[in-house]
Amino acid sequence: MRAISRRNLLSMGVGAAAALGVAGCTSSSDAGSDKQKAKNSVQARPQLIGDGSTAIYGPQPHQPKAPERLEPGQTPPQFVVFSWDGAGEVGNGLFPRFLQLAKDHGAAMTFFLSGLYLLPESQKHLYEPPGNRRGASDIGYLSDEHIKETLKHVRQAWLDGHEVGTHFNGHFCSGSGAVRHWSPQEWQSEIDQVMDFVTKWRTNTGFRDLDPLPFDYRRELVGGRTPCLLGQENLLPIAKDLGWRYDASSPGGRQMWPKKRMGIWDFPLQQIPFPGHSFEVLSMDYNILANQSRRSTKAPPANYPGWRQQATDAYISGFRRAYETNRAPFFIGNHFEQWNGGIYMDAVEAALKHIANEQNRDVHLVSFRQFTDWIDAQDPEVLYKLQQIPVGQRPKEGWKAYLSTA
Repeated sequence: MRAISRRNLLSMGVGAAAALGVAGCTSSSDAGSDKQKAKNSVQARPQLIGDGSTAIYGPQPHQPKAPERLEPGQTPPQFVVFSWDGAGEVGNGLFPRFLQLAKDHGAAMTFFLSGLYLLPESQKHLYEPPGNRRGASDIGYLSDEHIKETLKHVRQAWLDGHEVGTHFNGHFCSGSGAVRHWSPQEWQSEIDQVMDFVTKWRTNTGFRDLDPLPFDYRRELVGGRTPCLLGQENLLPIAKDLGWRYDASSPGGRQMWPKKRMGIWDFPLQQIPFPGHSFEVLSMDYNILANQSRRSTKAPPANYPGWRQQATDAYISGFRRAYETNRAPFFIGNHFEQWNGGIYMDAVEAALKHIANEQNRDVHLVSFRQFTDWIDAQDPEVLYKLQQIPVGQRPKEGWKAYLSTA
């Protein structure tokens, strides 16, 4: 029973690792010197991009060394990806709370940033959402102070080793202008505007006293999740043209090893056991809420303790089923929200701690990008065999025999 460490992950060649690829230290003094070099490389004068909203700071810290292929007969690692839709800080302290939790447990996460969260409402005329009136949005614009807080935490997230993906902009889930109806060309327009809002926040906000985001977003962005898990079919051709590597927009996936769609890795939210029910629930806070309180975000507080435990147990059950059987990667989706007294935030925190504290060296809490790096490095024949293992099952002949014949 122990928390995961970056040293343990480095020894396996996956997960969080020493910053900037520093490895092979032979003494404590050498290690300290290399750590200082890594620190200095991040703090060096950045190469500003455009209006200075973003900048190149060098390689991202706290990334794993190059992933290795599974050896013949080797049991695959168990990957777990915690991801966040929107990733805006609205004064409830949830963004820094989960950055600290990740740091405490050596976890990397994916933050799907909504581009609109970096655009002041006074500038909403700059947003031309496909199929909707100029400036419209089904999520609220942030106050200036909350935009500043969001920028601060997105910056820190990247420096801590997390991935910054996209949740696009206006979050249109219903009506004729919903994302499910968007054409590939309209998705291209939405992505172009995402890029503008993230890379031109300094111009759009007028903020001059903040540090730039420490990455080139045109290189950083390799995947996203669509609003309400809708519209993937027409998004994928554009994602492929842009060189994206994965998409996390599929709903209701089974806990099996993923496959590609249109040349893009398809990483769906997954159906997981729902304690007390014969049906399963999608591995996202909102879907658990919908089944507990019929979509009410302010249900009677007397229900909260039981629902909190049920949500926690659902996540842990999904993890255990994968870990003890086919080792399919486990994907969990969240929002920075306080629905029903914040019980879903408590549940995901408890689940992450449980996974981190019970795991051994073949369980890794990673970002989607890091997992994509690993799966891209594997032997296609091995991946094919992994993809054939059903939910809740493991090879009858054992991992060694099953994968040694790949």
